[in-house]
Amino acid sequence: MVFKRLLGAIGVGGPSVDTVLDGGTVVPGGVLSGRVWLQGGSTAVDVEHVGLELLARVEAEHEEGESEGAVVFERFTVGGGFRLGAEEERQVPFSVPVPWETPVTELYGQPLGVVLGVRTEVGVAGARDKGDLDPLAVGPLPVQEAVLDALGGLGFGFRSADLEYGRIGGTGQQLPFYQEVELTPAPQYAHEVTEIELTFLASPAGLEVVLEADKRGGPFSAGHDALTRFTVRHEDARTLDWSSEVDGWIRQLIAHREAYGAHAAYGHGGHHDGGHHDGHHRSGPGLGTAVAAGAAGLALGAVGGMVAAEVVDEIGDFFEGGED
Repeated sequence: MVFKRLLGAIGVGGPSVDTVLDGGTVVPGGVLSGRVWLQGGSTAVDVEHVGLELLARVEAEHEEGESEGAVVFERFTVGGGFRLGAEEERQVPFSVPVPWETPVTELYGQPLGVVLGVRTEVGVAGARDKGDLDPLAVGPLPVQEAVLDALGGLGFGFRSADLEYGRIGGTGQQLPFYQEVELTPAPQYAHEVTEIELTFLASPAGLEVVLEADKRGGPFSAGHDALTRFTVRHEDARTLDWSSEVDGWIRQLIAHREAYGAHAAYGHGGHHDGGHHDGHHRSGPGLGTAVAAGAAGLALGAVGGMVAAEVVDEIGDFFEGGED
């Protein structure tokens, strides 16, 4: 364990903290578990509060341009109300729910370039000190994986993924930001669109899949964005013919592009309303999930030149600053 001394609350000689997350990835709507280890300093102290914050590195667009910042999207109190003796070592186990809309950070072990973190906060002597920070790895739900499998199998490629500050109008979005995955078009669609942008909004009931297509403008018409939305259930993950299902979504997105002008696009930042096509397409049992290797192809592309170790380093460098 690597303890980090808490200096802000009671000064030099205070306690130290180290948070150890249980191994592996978590999934949206799942459970994050681990232990907060506290080691007493030179004197005994009363620990009033032990908390966890889930943070995300989020991009925001505004009049002056684009900026990045850390957004706390969930807080938990996991302990407190005890006396920590001098040099005493104590552990606080925790098991907390992960929000359903938590972004996916990796696919088949490959990082997507999205940075999340778990930060520990300890309250001592009437002050709260933000201590240990750990990267948070989130894998896809089965239904999310099924959609990505199908896109990979159809020939779509991974371009990038980021988190955008703002809300998508007409959806059940809960968090103040959303994940946007940019895909290069499959060959059969390359003459229609330059890229597809995908957003998952998960909930206990199912999954909203928001698709945005950048239309390739012809010589006499400027390109514009087309947007559409589909809803599936978690139990559909193993019953639908996902290749056919997702191919149908893409075809509808392109076919309806003239009905959705630029005003309907959920671009960047702010609150976005307009043209959502809510499709409940249930083909029934079919060929099952597309071959997993298809989605692996999405993730194995370049992730902004970033490898897993660099993502871990970056989250430490980024979140240690004054981001509140």
